[in-house]
Amino acid sequence: MVDPLTSRIWAHRLLFVVIISVIIFIRLLPISPTYHGIPGPDLCLAFALAWVQRKPDYVPAILIIAVFFVQDLVFWRAPGLWTLIVLMATEWLRRRETRLREMPFAMELAMIAALLVMMVFLERIVMTLMMADQPPLGRVLLQALTTLIAYPFVVALSRLAFGVKRAVPGEVDDLGHRV
Repeated sequence: MVDPLTSRIWAHRLLFVVIISVIIFIRLLPISPTYHGIPGPDLCLAFALAWVQRKPDYVPAILIIAVFFVQDLVFWRAPGLWTLIVLMATEWLRRRETRLREMPFAMELAMIAALLVMMVFLERIVMTLMMADQPPLGRVLLQALTTLIAYPFVVALSRLAFGVKRAVPGEVDDLGHRV
């Protein structure tokens, strides 16, 4: 029989894939209210960053790679570039997860803002070195801003609807191991 901890981890991994799949499906619909206006937030990135900070076991690196590589292919981006950048950002957050537990949300938001800007500029640098066509910088930074604005709502939704909350210091799992 599968222990409750393992089944909860796998259920949340499946839930993450379903959430990202729904977001991709909605973005592929031919009706888009932001086609000529403000670009919408990258909700897939917001969910990945929020979940990695709260429950890193729910979103392993291989899942990040799979989900964002599929996005690269579906949305006609440079295959693997954004995936690599997101993987580096999430792994950076994952290594600091225990130190970030006690961080106030305002500091977390500032850290996510800096991380988003670094991700955008790293992608711009690589695309410039490859001499590839790039969307306008203002549009990309505006999407990073809308992603940052959506981030608190993603965190609240993850907490309230999906039960993905940050572990508190000293918390133990169902088996009595320290989290």
